[in-house]
Amino acid sequence: MVMQQTDRIALMIASYTSELDALGAYPEEELVEVIREVGFACTCCGKCCTRAFNDHVFLLEEDAERVLEVDPAALMPAPYFEFCDREGRFYVPGYALRTQEDGRCVFLSAENRCTIYDRRMSICRVYPYMLHREADEDGRVDWRQISGLNLHGEYEREIDADEARGIARAVIAYEKAFLTQEIAFLESLRAYFSANNLRHVQKVYDRQMARFESGEEVEVRVFFRGGFSRTTARCTDYGIVPVPRGKRR
Repeated sequence: MVMQQTDRIALMIASYTSELDALGAYPEEELVEVIREVGFACTCCGKCCTRAFNDHVFLLEEDAERVLEVDPAALMPAPYFEFCDREGRFYVPGYALRTQEDGRCVFLSAENRCTIYDRRMSICRVYPYMLHREADEDGRVDWRQISGLNLHGEYEREIDADEARGIARAVIAYEKAFLTQEIAFLESLRAYFSANNLRHVQKVYDRQMARFESGEEVEVRVFFRGGFSRTTARCTDYGIVPVPRGKRR
C-alpha cells in the first residue's frame, strides 16, 4: 500500500513536470496569434466571477497572501480533496476564494464590479486566456488557450502585437506558477507523510467524503508557506447541497 501511494504521488509529480516542460517549449507567438484572433473584450457581465460559470478561483500563494491582507475570511480550502490520511484529514494544494450565497465571488459587487480590482487575483488578470493541455469531447489531448469562448464578453477587438505579447507572457507565467505550486505540494506531502508515518487511506477518504457531503464539518490541511495549515470546510462552502448519509446523489 505504501509503495502504491508513493507511486501515485510520483506519477502525479511526473505528469505535472511533463506539463511544465511542454509549457516551456510552447511557442509564445502561437498564443500571441490566438489572443489577437480572439480579440476578447470584457463587458462586465460578471459571469466569469460566479461559481456557476467557473466553479472556483484557485489561488497561487502570492494571491492567498494578498487576500490575507484584505479579508482572511475570504479564503477557503481549494475543492476536490485528493488525499486523506488515517486520521481523516484531507490535503489540498492551496486556497480558493470564497463565494457569496448566490455563488458570486465574495469580492464582486451588486453592480458586477470587482471591489479589489487593483489587487485582483493572478487568474483574474489573465482570464479568459489560459494555456494547458486537456482532453476534448473526443478524448484528444491538446492545448486549451481560452475559456468560455462565445459565452461571455465580446470578440474581435483589435489587439496590437505588443499588447498580445504581454498578455501571452502573463498567461504563461501564471500556468508555470500553478504547475510549480502543484509539484511543490506533492513533494511536500510525500515528505510530510513519510516523516509522520502517514499515508492516504481510501476507506477513510470515502468515509470522510460521505460526512462532508452530508454537511458535516471536516478537517482540511492546506499547502501554504511550505507547510500544511489546518482549517475546516463544509460542503455548503462550495455550493453543494447536503445529502443525508446513506443516500446517493
